[in-house]
Amino acid sequence: MNRVELQELAEKVGARQQKLRCRLLCCGSTPCLSSGGGKVQEVLTETLLEKGLKAEVSVVNTGCMGPCSRGPLVTVQRLGAAEVTYQNVTPELAKEIVEKHVAAETPAVLPEHVLPGDHPFFAKQQKVVLSNSGQIDPELLEDYVVRGGYMALGNALRDMTPEEVCQEITRSGLRGRGGAGYPTGLKWDLVRKAHGDAKYVVANGDEGDPGAYMDRTLMESDPHRILEGMAIAGYAVGASQGYVYVRGEYPIAAQRLEKAIRTAERRGLLGSRVMDSNFSFRIDIRIGAGAFVCGEETALIASIMGKRGQPEPRPPYPSESGLWGKPTLLNNVETYGNIAPIIANGAEWYSGIGTEKSKGTKIFALAGALETTGLIEVPMGITLREIVYDIAGGIPDGRDFKAAQTGGPSGGCIPASHLDIPVDYESLKALGSMMGSGGLIVLDDTNCMPDVVKYFLEFCMDESCGKCIPCRVGTVEMHNILKRITNGSATEKDLATLEELCTMVRDTSLCGLGQGAPSPIVSTLRFFRDEYEAHIKEHRCPAGVCEMTEVPVLELTEELYRRAGEIETAQEVN
Repeated sequence: MNRVELQELAEKVGARQQKLRCRLLCCGSTPCLSSGGGKVQEVLTETLLEKGLKAEVSVVNTGCMGPCSRGPLVTVQRLGAAEVTYQNVTPELAKEIVEKHVAAETPAVLPEHVLPGDHPFFAKQQKVVLSNSGQIDPELLEDYVVRGGYMALGNALRDMTPEEVCQEITRSGLRGRGGAGYPTGLKWDLVRKAHGDAKYVVANGDEGDPGAYMDRTLMESDPHRILEGMAIAGYAVGASQGYVYVRGEYPIAAQRLEKAIRTAERRGLLGSRVMDSNFSFRIDIRIGAGAFVCGEETALIASIMGKRGQPEPRPPYPSESGLWGKPTLLNNVETYGNIAPIIANGAEWYSGIGTEKSKGTKIFALAGALETTGLIEVPMGITLREIVYDIAGGIPDGRDFKAAQTGGPSGGCIPASHLDIPVDYESLKALGSMMGSGGLIVLDDTNCMPDVVKYFLEFCMDESCGKCIPCRVGTVEMHNILKRITNGSATEKDLATLEELCTMVRDTSLCGLGQGAPSPIVSTLRFFRDEYEAHIKEHRCPAGVCEMTEVPVLELTEELYRRAGEIETAQEVN
């Protein structure tokens, strides 16, 4: 398929959709499916058959619509009318929607179940990467093409040299969305200039942060967007083979990507002579086994090659020596999701979004103590307050905001005094946190910060690959001290030792997992030190979460006498 045929296909599909009386968009992402979305789709289809409307109305299994805590979600698109989105749809409500809103001669909206289109959750977002999410069937190439899909690849192949593609990405200001924020165009140019008889392009879809599901959702909702971005990258750096590394716990994402790859190959959009050009590019999928450390680039590369997923010292960097010793371009899947819009709309358009140093948009997975949780895409520079209170609706039950945890287990906690911070790479780093891949967990005043940090340290301890001693032993020791702090047996010396360990583990670990493991401790000691001291000096948990049933070792004798006295007193009373 060439550019002309691609355009003809888009027009043909567009004309076919215009003839439909109505489209029922039903969210088919993991959160909605896990809350009954599959049954809702069945009922919609069965009811349309009963009403004889199958030819006039289509049910579209879409990707994520955003407000996951309000799912299953169904959007009704009627010709000449505004879209209506229903929330918390049950099979019974699905039948009622068809009967009253779709099949009736005078359509009637069911207002008590509607999620308003001008709800702040939608109004303050700016969708670039997620522009197709919730609007198309991710398993249909035609749905992607009708919204301009693969035209950016066609334009790049026809009108731009590989060097010009790299320059366009550099001028856009795009930075890697996997966490480090490295300039994407600079990385692409390094691989382009590297010498090698073969080069590779890799998409990192091994998302492992607790509470994060941005990458999974993107792969489930718009797989062709990622493939198109990878193909453009392959053309820019001179690679003919790509790999998508998908986390093993994401079966729907892997299945939809696999189907998208096969469909694109049949249409000549991937494989040999892409779009009738001299450029050939194949993509294969590799499934991870769920190890968090495989999100680190050298461990991921080892895993793709069939080796144990453990990090390697750098340099050399993958841009010089990656897969099988060849120059390798490795980006996060969200980074590739930005590529087609940049090529299609231009670097100036993209660099006009965001802040001076953090361009474009960022996808976040909102979780924790929020009225509405789910997936959002916002311009860089939006304040944390806007995300928490405007988009997500604030804290439930009138509780107070306590902190926002960003960056996953390697990130930090931002207190209420910094709610007006702009969310971008530099501002988060200045507060001891980080952007990370986009997990954002909000904590209310019922959370104990040392207890929260203990959870993240336990995660890092369990996920350490064990290759380097600082990470393997240091995370265990830090976790042991946190256990003592939260059970009442810690001393002030433990706190001093904890701070020393943070510095040692951060400075001497081999990879980002160990280097980032102390970050939640350092961050909470900076903003919530009084809570640590209350546990140690006053033997109490300010949030009332920790049971505090133990005492320091040197106080054991005194404590035994005290408890024995309590028992004797109780016996005398009885």
